[in-house]
Amino acid sequence: MALRILLAFDKFKGSLTSSEAAEAFALGLRDVVPSVEVDVAEVSDGGDGLVSTLAKALEGVVCRATVADPLGRPHEALWATIEGGATAVIEMSEAAGLRLLEESEYNPLRTSTYGVGELMLGALDRGCRRLILGLGGSATNDGGMGMLQALGVRFFDAEGRLLAASGEAMCRVATIDISGLDARLEGVDIVVASDVDNPLYGERGAAYVYAPQKGATNHDVELLDAGLRRYHEAVRSAVGEDYATRPGAGAAGGVGYGLMALLGAKMRSGVELVMEMTRFVERASRCDIIVTGEGRLDRQTLMGKAPSGVLSVGRRLGVDVIAVGGSVSDAEALVEGGFSRVYAATPEGMALREAMKRDTAQQNLRRVAHVVARDILAHGAL
Repeated sequence: MALRILLAFDKFKGSLTSSEAAEAFALGLRDVVPSVEVDVAEVSDGGDGLVSTLAKALEGVVCRATVADPLGRPHEALWATIEGGATAVIEMSEAAGLRLLEESEYNPLRTSTYGVGELMLGALDRGCRRLILGLGGSATNDGGMGMLQALGVRFFDAEGRLLAASGEAMCRVATIDISGLDARLEGVDIVVASDVDNPLYGERGAAYVYAPQKGATNHDVELLDAGLRRYHEAVRSAVGEDYATRPGAGAAGGVGYGLMALLGAKMRSGVELVMEMTRFVERASRCDIIVTGEGRLDRQTLMGKAPSGVLSVGRRLGVDVIAVGGSVSDAEALVEGGFSRVYAATPEGMALREAMKRDTAQQNLRRVAHVVARDILAHGAL
């Protein structure tokens, strides 16, 4: 009987989608072992690629909407409906993603999540009763203020002046008015797919951990953290409950907090949610080996990233899980964490700019698949 291998890649960010990565790797396996049976299951941790993953796996409909980008400019964003139109799948990064900005535009004091709220409004217009929001890759640190403003919440400073949403405006919030929140949200089930468990503020909070990679200086980080604390006080006064320390409150610059505190959203591990919806365990139970991976593998891979979710399924089923990354560091820790073997697709010495090119990344994955197949042969699995 031919060996059955399940390929469960996340995206190789900036180079390949998960399906493109799997296709290149499958070609490499078949170069060495033409009889190998390959199944492909796209996975996502809730970041870039969530819409395409669920739309493809569940025969959804991809939609387009013109919304505000992080700086308020018109931008065409993708989202999807699944389950006969009852459920919307929304990626925050499609409206408020760092990838929508030039590096010179990175500034979480100026950026806003308003476009995310516009995508949610579009889903409500379509009659969706369940919203799945993937948080990841954001350019923002506004606590979800922009998103909530688009949905009808109003924010005021200490003098009672209406504020336009941004990271800087969050620092001046004194009171909020939720009476204008879109009534259609009542009874809508909102599920947040995220791979982080950070609180809203403090040393492990949204500003200190994530704002620097979005362009914040040390001074900006201090301002944003103080703003998140101030914002929290206003929200707590309005809703009467403290959500700041709940796991995931600091996700995507505090959007997780805004969703939980004002919209009653439920936080879920992104990769676990995707695997549950796509019946991943059932497919994994029929294979002999699982190969997973993404653009970069390191210690953080074991902390809720898509390959770690795949690994947990493999261990539960007693199936070996091999990890492949565009680049790899901490390989020993990854093996100690449970991966049977770990491979880097990019040859040693290749420049990152070259490795990130689409054609080069495909060639590298096909090449490393040759190595993986031969190693499997050497261990008597084929």
